[in-house]
Amino acid sequence: MKKLTHWDYCQFLLVSQTNYTQTYFADHSEQLSHDRINRLMRENKLTPLELRQLVRQELVLSENGYVLFDDTVLDKSHSFAIELVRRQWSGNAKKVIKGIGIVTCVYVNPDIDQFWVIDYRVYDPERDGRSKLDHLFDMWRTIVHVQQLPFRTVLIDSWYATMKVMKAIEKADKIYYCPVKANRQVTGSPDEAYQRVDSLTWTEAEVESGKMVHLKKFPKGHQVKLFRIVLSTQRTDYVVTNDLSQDSADATRAESAIRWKIEQFHREAKQVTGLESCQCRSQRAQRNHIACAMLVWVRLNELAQEAQTTVYQLKQGLLSSYMRDQLRQPSISMLPA
Repeated sequence: MKKLTHWDYCQFLLVSQTNYTQTYFADHSEQLSHDRINRLMRENKLTPLELRQLVRQELVLSENGYVLFDDTVLDKSHSFAIELVRRQWSGNAKKVIKGIGIVTCVYVNPDIDQFWVIDYRVYDPERDGRSKLDHLFDMWRTIVHVQQLPFRTVLIDSWYATMKVMKAIEKADKIYYCPVKANRQVTGSPDEAYQRVDSLTWTEAEVESGKMVHLKKFPKGHQVKLFRIVLSTQRTDYVVTNDLSQDSADATRAESAIRWKIEQFHREAKQVTGLESCQCRSQRAQRNHIACAMLVWVRLNELAQEAQTTVYQLKQGLLSSYMRDQLRQPSISMLPA
């Protein structure tokens, strides 16, 4: 009997279109039973190391590279017994939902306009006592000190724009661009009182070129460049950077826009790998499913880049082949013979 491995499970996730359950896998396999698949997922112990080893073969590195950090929530609103599920804020749903949190890291090569997920951590504070910031620093140390990947800029969400994170980036001689919340306290000079960024007054020149500010609780004399980016009549972002030579709001907007690559990854992984579709109760099975889904996205991304298409078109191409075959020689005929 062939030994079942996580690569077999990955193959299932790679080709399945909408149903990613173990039952569906077993129903469509000639050799595998549900019990064997379930045993594999409960007893295996995959970690982010498998992802780092696989993607390292695909990465095209650049001194101009970007490192992106963010988190996403796998929606488990209808689950009641999955061990990793907890109530947490979902930026996608814009509310608190039941789900599994994952902190992710994406590497972007702007020279060839390609990106890869290079690391992740499952957010499970009840078991490991680690916060999302702890997970970010774990991945940061791996990138900077272990893998020593070349990159120039770090992009993070406002939730991660803490003094500890920003100072760590500065210590590594890297540049950051990160939005700050509207109520973040800043001052233009030591003689002025702190005020919310959304209450600052802006000259026409400052709107175009940004203004120097000091963030509250940062060391005395520490300054960053603050930009006011109007995205719509309903939304204005405030972005800070330690690149004090930056003098263009348009350039800052373009730098910040690269951060949406990580949102693109989250969306693709959920829609084409079944990332949030596992129904297993065991936290170990859930972790293994997440690990396999990450590996599958790396493979799909590699194939899409080679074919100069998207992961969606690549995945849906499997159905296109099926449709052509069925129209040519239907398995079920509309008209009687």
